[in-house]
Order: sequence, then structure tokens, then C-alpha cells
Amino acid sequence: MKILTDIISSLEKGIGIKEICRGPLWTGVVSRRCGLASALHEGDCSTAAGKGMLDPGAFLNMTADDMAELSFSEKIPEASLGLAAINSLIKLNEDDFEEVNASEFILKAGKGKNVSIIGHFPFVDEIREEARNLWVIEKRPREGDCTEDEGNKLLPESDVIAISSTTLINHTLSSILELCPPSSVKILLGPTTPMTEIFFDHGIDIISGSYVTDIPLVLESIGMGIGFSAMKKRGGIRLLSLVKDREMYKKIMG
Repeated sequence: MKILTDIISSLEKGIGIKEICRGPLWTGVVSRRCGLASALHEGDCSTAAGKGMLDPGAFLNMTADDMAELSFSEKIPEASLGLAAINSLIKLNEDDFEEVNASEFILKAGKGKNVSIIGHFPFVDEIREEARNLWVIEKRPREGDCTEDEGNKLLPESDVIAISSTTLINHTLSSILELCPPSSVKILLGPTTPMTEIFFDHGIDIISGSYVTDIPLVLESIGMGIGFSAMKKRGGIRLLSLVKDREMYKKIMG
């Protein structure tokens, strides 16, 4: 996937891995900083080796940029490690970021319009009340969701499109972007999101992700197997966003 290739080619080489933590919901990799990625419910580090899935300790001798190459893997545990490694290497200049509330932006940008959301987020019901149409598109649809095949027909009709960054792990992001109208506002969001402007070159308008400020606390939270909302409440994580067109953002947000 060219997006991953472009991101990995921009990373600093030769930085070692300090720590890996894999829980039932999240993967954490510590190199330059702590990077997070969804584990997509593939099992925790205490049972993964026994199931023949993944032994985090076997990867500790890799450099972080070598581990980043695992993001191309068809094996979800390896791809998750790769994305977390990417996120651990990206340099963050906080002056470049906005304290953007992604759900508030989607709510305002999608008022009276067709909104597609790929992935389940806690703000879905709130968006549904304001949008002309809200289509939640999922690989494993719940009641009321749209299937991927249905989504392929709905995305070209969408004005605002919010995409879970787990699509980088299951390698569906590029095919999704091919279906998005050029005029649509596209947001990539979730803790897995690599916070890099490279996405702007691939049609994304806003990227919203996570910044770990307290590594021991967040690694403890990963090991506890708690969801991201609860993890954030415990502390040690900030939500940051990069906006391609700040004037567009300010206009929508008022």
C-alpha cells in the first residue's frame, strides 16, 4: 500500500525498540516515543505465543523502522505491531497540531449532508440526529450497519467521510479512498493514526490521533485490557489533529 510505503520511507532509521506491550485491545511500542495501534481483538501477549500467533519478545532486537515494515503483513498481530512502531517513530511538533474535537467537527460538517463512518465510534448516534443520511460501514456489520458491498455504493454519494485508522491494519484504506468523491471532506481518526502530513498527499483532509504523555501509565492500561475511552480517562494520552486546510476548518467550526 503506497500510503504505508510513503510513511515508512520518511521515518528515521536505526532507532532501537525499548519495550513492547500487547494487550487484548491495544498494542504499544516504545522507541523514540510510545506508539499505539489497535490489536483488533486478536488476543493478549500472555496467550499469543501459546496460540502460535505472536511472541512480542521475539521482536525486541529489531529496530523500530524494521518493525514498521510489519505493517504490510497480512497477519493482524504483526500489522498492529508495525503500525505501533510507525507511531513510535513519528516526530511530533505540538505547534503544528490543533486541539480538534473530531466528533464535533463531523457533527458540524455533516449537518444536513450525507455522512459515512467506517468503523464504530461512540458519537454515531449524535451524528445521526444532524445528518441527512448517516451510513455506518463495517466489515462485521451490526444491526443497522451497512456491509462493505453496500458501502462501496454509498461512499461516492457521501459529503463527509470519517475513516477508522484500523483500515491501515487491515489494508483497506487505499480502496476506500478510491471511492470517496474528491469534493468530500475526509477524516482519518483513532489512536492508531500516524500523525503525519503525508496523508494530505493521499486525499485526507484531517487526521486525528493520540499522543502518549505518560508511557508507564499507558502501558499499564494496555495490559489491563481496557478500552480507549477508559484508558484516556486514566490519563497519559492527549488527542491531537492535523488539519490540511485550516481556513476550511475554521469556517465549519464557526
